[in-house]
Amino acid sequence: MFDKKQNFISGLFERNRRELLTYFTRRVGREDASDLLQETFVRVLRNGQLEAVINPPALLQQIAVNLVRDFARRRKSEAAYVRYAFFQADAPTDEAHPEEKIEYDRKSRLLDAAIDNLPPRCREVFELTIDDVPVSEIAQRLGISDRMVRKHLSLAMRLCRAALD
Repeated sequence: MFDKKQNFISGLFERNRRELLTYFTRRVGREDASDLLQETFVRVLRNGQLEAVINPPALLQQIAVNLVRDFARRRKSEAAYVRYAFFQADAPTDEAHPEEKIEYDRKSRLLDAAIDNLPPRCREVFELTIDDVPVSEIAQRLGISDRMVRKHLSLAMRLCRAALD
């Protein structure tokens, strides 16, 4: 039974690998394409009822589309985090114009207040992210899924951006 399933998945991989790799390369770039290809087949392996799937290549394509969407969301969250980190690192120097210092202080207070007003779990995720704790480790520490960590982070970034606008 196991050999039959293994042979089925192996054949499925061989028949669809090139097409999926091309799709991922076009969507996310060469560097991340192979990781997403591997994740596609990891998800297929987790599917306990693969034999019941009528169109396995269509299942692969749907998984691929979902992975690209998740990848794009993750990149968007990471970009927002980078902007936040850049704001923190872009503090005016002692020689800066007083108005620049005042504006930075105002935005810094707004940002601190926004962080203080985040829901507790959301704030905890955000602060761990600022401390460079990886998403998977945050999820493990807090007993939640990676996806939930990303949702909390996305909410935190949205609220922080709104406070600064």
